Amino acid sequence: MNTDTIGHADARSFQFGLNTFGDVPTDEGRLLSDAEAVRLLVDEAKLAESVGLNAFSVGEHYREGAVDSATPVLLAAIAQATDSITVGTAVTVLSTQDPVRLYQEFSTVDAVSAGRTELVLGRGSAIESFPLFGYDIAEYEQIFEEKLDLFTRLMQEDRVTWSGRYRSPLDDVRLHPRMPAGGIPAWMGIGGSPESVIRAAQYGMPLMMAIIGGRPERFAGHAELYLKALAQFGKPELPIGQHSIGLIADTDEAATAEFWTYWEPMVTQLSKERGFYPPTPERYAEEVDTGALFVGSPETVAQKIAYSAQANHLSRFDLKYDIARMPRTARERTVRLLGEQVAPRVRELLDERREEWQATGRPVVQITKDGKAVHA
Repeated sequence: MNTDTIGHADARSFQFGLNTFGDVPTDEGRLLSDAEAVRLLVDEAKLAESVGLNAFSVGEHYREGAVDSATPVLLAAIAQATDSITVGTAVTVLSTQDPVRLYQEFSTVDAVSAGRTELVLGRGSAIESFPLFGYDIAEYEQIFEEKLDLFTRLMQEDRVTWSGRYRSPLDDVRLHPRMPAGGIPAWMGIGGSPESVIRAAQYGMPLMMAIIGGRPERFAGHAELYLKALAQFGKPELPIGQHSIGLIADTDEAATAEFWTYWEPMVTQLSKERGFYPPTPERYAEEVDTGALFVGSPETVAQKIAYSAQANHLSRFDLKYDIARMPRTARERTVRLLGEQVAPRVRELLDERREEWQATGRPVVQITKDGKAVHA
């Protein structure tokens, strides 16, 4: 990389995104239909663009109460309804996707969006897709490794000859429509595994850290590991992002009271399914005060994001703004406040704390539409 183009860190380049898992909301107490929830996502993406947010990302889930199972279709609709916002995935469960079909779907979305598309690739914390598509969860790791290898080759090479265990071989295949040279921006999503951090660095992929419980700064070691691994693999420095859950309201009291109403039943169910801690008011207060829930007034949430950015060397923060049955008005308020008040305040705070934010002495880095890393 030409180091002559490297500039100083600029907090104005810090990126903000929204993540949705397609949770179905309510409207004046009425649960929306699946079709209404899908159309609402398009409207919320348009709103996100209008308030200056940088990215709108849709997850991939196959459970009751979620409408994000056909992510590329949703993103194509959002791309047509917007002009400038980046459209992407909050996570693509690569293990249960066919890399060839995935390439074709997202090369098409990228064409529709005129180069505004990105991916977050991961193994997924939910396993519903494994039995749904006929995969053995016992081969979780091996399947992901093989499919990641093939997908990155499809993005980076013009023609691909390949063979593996989990799909038919390819012989001098050239897929259409074509992605830009080098593929589209693709992040590696991680939930805390150091092995996943190393894998992201090995493949030269930006790192998206899903931090949904505990103190966010406990991921600082993962960020440092990633930066060191990139250097050891001879890769340029790449962005680090954080995905967390939250709600923004006019006051801390209003936000914490409303979010508890929808967070408590969700975590109660997850605690039964996955062995999470059962939710209590005390644990909830701890997560809001010092943990991974970004819930509060614009100033409170901005201070917390700025602190996480400093601790974890972030250049992007994505907020998951939806939870099952949360009123659509609360979602809209969160989107508006994130773009209009929180984002500018965070950039202001980071500019004031530039030396602390850039603790490693490295300038902010972004990925461009051609998938390359550049310093802001």
